[in-house]
This record gives sequence, C-alpha cells and structure tokens, in this order.
Amino acid sequence: MNTLKKWLQYGLLGAIACLTLVSISVFSQPVHSQETVTLRTSQAMLQEAETVLMAQGAESSPITRYVAVLTKDEVVPTATTSSAFGAAGAVLIGDRLVVRGDFSNLSSPLRDYTTDPASPPNPNITSGVHIHRGEPTANGPFQYALQVSPSENGLRGRLAGEYTLTSEQVAALTSGNLYVDIHTRQNRTGELRGIFKPF
Repeated sequence: MNTLKKWLQYGLLGAIACLTLVSISVFSQPVHSQETVTLRTSQAMLQEAETVLMAQGAESSPITRYVAVLTKDEVVPTATTSSAFGAAGAVLIGDRLVVRGDFSNLSSPLRDYTTDPASPPNPNITSGVHIHRGEPTANGPFQYALQVSPSENGLRGRLAGEYTLTSEQVAALTSGNLYVDIHTRQNRTGELRGIFKPF
C-alpha cells in the first residue's frame, strides 16, 4: 500500500513539474509585435533591394540605405483607423534607387486609378502605392508609382520599384522628404504612409 501511495505521489509531482515546464516554455516565448515584424521586414527588403543593385554592377559605389515604416499615424492630414501596417526598404547608389517592401491587413483593396482616377488625371499613376515628395506634415506631389503584387483578396501584398532620381529627388530623400503612400478604396487619399529615413 505504501509503495502504491509513493508511486501516486511521484506521479502527481511529475505531472506538476511537466505542467510547470510547459507553462514556462509557453510564456517565455518572444512576443512578435508589429514593430518587430516591421523591423524584420525592413531588413529583408533592404537586402533584396541591395541584391538588385549589386546584380546591376554597382558594388564599387557607396550605398545608402533607407527604411520607410508605413503606419496609419503618418497619414496627412488625419490618421486613419486602419490596423494595416507595412515597410519599405530602399537602397540608393548615386542617383539609382531600388525599393522593395510589403504591406498587410489593409481595410480594403488598393484604389484602382483606372476606374477612380486622380484629379486632374495622371497617366503615370499606375497603382495604388506611390512615392511622393513633401514635408512629413504635408501632402506632396506624386513622384513615382510602385509596382504591386497583391494577394488574392487585395489586402496584403509586395511592392517594388527601380528609379533614376533627379538631383531634387535625391536631395528630398536625404532630407527626409520622400515618402511612400498607400491608397485604398476605403481610404482613397491614403491608408498608410511612411517617410524614408536612413537605416
């Protein structure tokens, strides 16, 4: 009887120890916040953009890296209520800029400028994701459309672009006055926005 009692006690203690270890293991896992995901995405996008430039034979020139964290709070004049987020990495060599990025959790698909054109119409606006030039607290003029590869439902996707910048655009980039703006059907004037900052 005493042997059976001891085995039951050991079994109970073993079960408690296992549950404790499982609890510690579960609760000590790192929390993947939106900021952590965005930072990892930015680094991956920078590597991708840099690889493109290296493949074009630009390895001997100095490289400047920029990251734009796309948030609802950067939208001007009023932040949206969106839970979307995104990031874009950009690499500049001379006047050559390569951009790669992605976005997730949009409130609606991207604005379609063929059926909902800008006023006045601009034939260079070929997607709902653009680079603009302007102060961080103001909307500035359109510069370039980014190519977009959206998901099936259109609420997430990847963005890309390769451009030769003018001297004014290079100056705007280096002074924090180039930004990415994502326009959606629900937020036509912008759902996410992020300024390119040195990384």
